[in-house]
Amino acid sequence: MQNDKIERVYFSPSGTTLSVVEEISKHFFGKKSEFNLMWDPLDSETRIASNVLTVVAVPVFSGRIPALCAEKLAHLKGENTPAIAVVTYGNRAYEDALLELKNTLEANGFVLLGAAAVVAQHSIYPRAAAGRPDTQDKRALTTFARQCAKKLREYPETPLSPLDIKGNFPYREYQHLTMKPTVNDSCTLCGICASVCPVGAIPPEDPKTKDDTLCIACTACISVCPEKAQGFHFPEYATWQEKFVTKNSARKEPEFFV
Repeated sequence: MQNDKIERVYFSPSGTTLSVVEEISKHFFGKKSEFNLMWDPLDSETRIASNVLTVVAVPVFSGRIPALCAEKLAHLKGENTPAIAVVTYGNRAYEDALLELKNTLEANGFVLLGAAAVVAQHSIYPRAAAGRPDTQDKRALTTFARQCAKKLREYPETPLSPLDIKGNFPYREYQHLTMKPTVNDSCTLCGICASVCPVGAIPPEDPKTKDDTLCIACTACISVCPEKAQGFHFPEYATWQEKFVTKNSARKEPEFFV
């Protein structure tokens, strides 16, 4: 099959998930467009034609795909549309997230060329998997993308075999993080953080405050703050990061299913 277009659908608060999408999609021809699940509306049925390769990538939140992404992806429909499913995680575990993403896409009319669980720098504890995806990861992503491209060229003449993805169903219960970013005195009230918050937890008129009942700790506000005012500013954070990094210090490699 010759694809005419590449639809990139992603949720990337700190930019690492997008970097994985870019590594994969650059190995395919076709005009690229995107749904950024951070802020692009996807609240009504949106259909992706059968000749559009769709790359869908989200980070892992406590072993699941983010609830916000699940809600939006429920409206994304395929027509036997070839797709690649990707989750990124911070060197701990991806648990049920990739299986959940696979099942969501297949239930909505997509057929999977491949799926991947890729290690990326942890968004809350950035010393974990720092600098990843790195050169070694990118080489592995290139091989994966080429395998998917071969399957795409042969589809639909060669049917796609079901992918055996790790994970459990029923999925693990969502565990909502109680640790939320805070703001220190460096804040200049520029409001950039409010403009990128995917759940509207930061009021533009008072960006020093945050509605913790809405905040999903995605860290988008931290990644864009020019003054480094957004962050985890409390004494226990350094200790918690040290424990997390120590416990998850052994390098995990990306896992691919093709």
